[in-house]
Amino acid sequence: MIRRISTKWLLAVLAAVVFPFSVFAYFVNTKVTERLGEDVVRFHLLSMAGDLGDRIDEEVEERRNDVELVSAIPEVNWFVDGLDDDRGTFQANVELILDRLVHGRQVYDYVLALDKSGRVVGMNTIGPSGEKVSTHAENYFFTTEFAGEPWFQEAMAEGASQKDFHALSFGTVPPGEPPPAGGHAVEHYVSFVQRIEPLANQDGPVGVLVALMNWKHIQEAVGRFGVRRLGDGASELHPEDIYASSYAWIWMADANTIIAHPNRDLYGQRVEELEGGQLASLVHAAREARWGMFPDYAFRGIKKKAAFKHCRGPEQEGFGWVVGVGVNNADIFATANQLSNWLITLSVSILILTVVLTAYIAHRTTRPIRELEQHFDRVGHGDLDAHIEVRSGDELGQLARSFNRMTAELKANRAQLVQAEKEAAWRGMARQVAHEIKNPLTPISLTLGLLKRSRDEDSPDFDSILKRTIDVIQRQVETMRKVVGDFTALAGVPRALARVNVHSVLVDTLELHRAVAEDREVDLRIPELNGSLPPLAQADHSELQRALVNLVSNALDAMPDGGVLRSQVTVTESEVQVEMADTGSGISAEAADHLFEPHFTTRSAGTGLGLAIARRVIEDAKGRISLENAKDGSGAIARVTLPRTGSGDGGDEPAGPVDGPSS
Repeated sequence: MIRRISTKWLLAVLAAVVFPFSVFAYFVNTKVTERLGEDVVRFHLLSMAGDLGDRIDEEVEERRNDVELVSAIPEVNWFVDGLDDDRGTFQANVELILDRLVHGRQVYDYVLALDKSGRVVGMNTIGPSGEKVSTHAENYFFTTEFAGEPWFQEAMAEGASQKDFHALSFGTVPPGEPPPAGGHAVEHYVSFVQRIEPLANQDGPVGVLVALMNWKHIQEAVGRFGVRRLGDGASELHPEDIYASSYAWIWMADANTIIAHPNRDLYGQRVEELEGGQLASLVHAAREARWGMFPDYAFRGIKKKAAFKHCRGPEQEGFGWVVGVGVNNADIFATANQLSNWLITLSVSILILTVVLTAYIAHRTTRPIRELEQHFDRVGHGDLDAHIEVRSGDELGQLARSFNRMTAELKANRAQLVQAEKEAAWRGMARQVAHEIKNPLTPISLTLGLLKRSRDEDSPDFDSILKRTIDVIQRQVETMRKVVGDFTALAGVPRALARVNVHSVLVDTLELHRAVAEDREVDLRIPELNGSLPPLAQADHSELQRALVNLVSNALDAMPDGGVLRSQVTVTESEVQVEMADTGSGISAEAADHLFEPHFTTRSAGTGLGLAIARRVIEDAKGRISLENAKDGSGAIARVTLPRTGSGDGGDEPAGPVDGPSS
């Protein structure tokens, strides 16, 4: 059960603020991750794939424009169409044109001029870096007949042709000869072929111009291209490229054969055969649409997302390649994870701050309530000087002021009440004392009046009347002495306690009433002693005997027609208990609630102080007293329980005079 207001307040804030905020933070975190993974990344990958496809198309278009422009130069036409003896006139100019094209574009290794018979009649003399073309390459081109090549025949017939990704080998390089352009015996190229159209005085095409672009330039373009964050490059917020794992690739028009990839070992491999055929879905997706997302896949154990786009096909003077752009899922969600961690950190910080602030406010708010509780407890224990310092003007401050006003009024009322109770007690005591003294004074006054009259009349019975008067006065004075003694005993000044043998005191008390018991035919039985320990207790001997006298006297009065008074003393480690059971009429229900009240009595004579005195004596000795009916209805049982003191020889302290029973 939650009882503290501060705890309830804290739980209320947690329920009203913290829990909804936590749900909101979780929702935002989940949705941001989902949006980044499904929407932002999808859009970004598609944009990058489209951008790469457009760049490839632009590159191909520029290469086609190059060969078209060079093939239309008249010197090239004249050089290709001339006889071997006449070509020397234009050879230097044509070679210069071709060298400038190679060196200027930096993408071609070789540009060849072929006559209509398919024989190379001229070519560039320097490479892209200005180096001289190797003799080995020159020999290969000038000694090879290309008339039977499909691309040559297509160009002569259609005006233009191009050859897709293909390998070109110059054979074994002789010792001492530099390697061909590119540095490898086998290089991959893309060839652009343009027919050299006839001039006005020519009957038909004079040949073709062939530009061989080294595939490494496409590969380098693909290698340099990767997914980047929206807004180019890194930023101060993200100093590292979160898409470092991104890469691009190119498939042939069949959407299955790899021709460009960061891993060149994959050149020429079929996608549907990789990873045990698990990438066949990528081939299917690329064949179904010209631009879109690949299904999520894993390559060599790494989960990825990727997008693709088809480049222009042959109908648009392109190759129909399929470009793809992919990135690892781990990189995709890096930003989401950073945002998630930031959001979690912020959320936890806010929650901790909220809890701490709420706990502090709850503590400050409930502190006056706790102080009020402590002051109420002081008031409950009777300290009406409790005063709360008022620190605010709010409801708690008003409550504190009301408390202070209440305690002040209670203190004033208590003083008045105590004074009134004292006065009432003294008045009651005075009335009771006056009443108790008036009773014996009445017979004294009457007998003295009779004595005076007999003397005035010289009655012969004067002596006998004087004797009776003296006897009455003595008896009534004794009665008044007992009344005064009872009131004194009730007020009782505490006496020094000593070790007494409770069993011995009880035996002595019963013996004092032996004669009265026999006269009333009451069997006064000797008390039993139960327990092996001495029945010793700390008490005043005479006071304890007075209390027992009152109990025995009441028991005898309850058996006017005779009966049995049984008693026993039971000793335990900590207590000594006296029990007396009579066979009288018992205690009425009306009397049970008032037995130990002063001046209460069920007899016609007596002060009604006997049991009140007995309770006062027993409680002064830190004991307990009770009087109740027997469970079987055979009379009443009185019990006196006192704390047991240390063992001794069982002897009593010296006893003083014992008063008679009080009525």
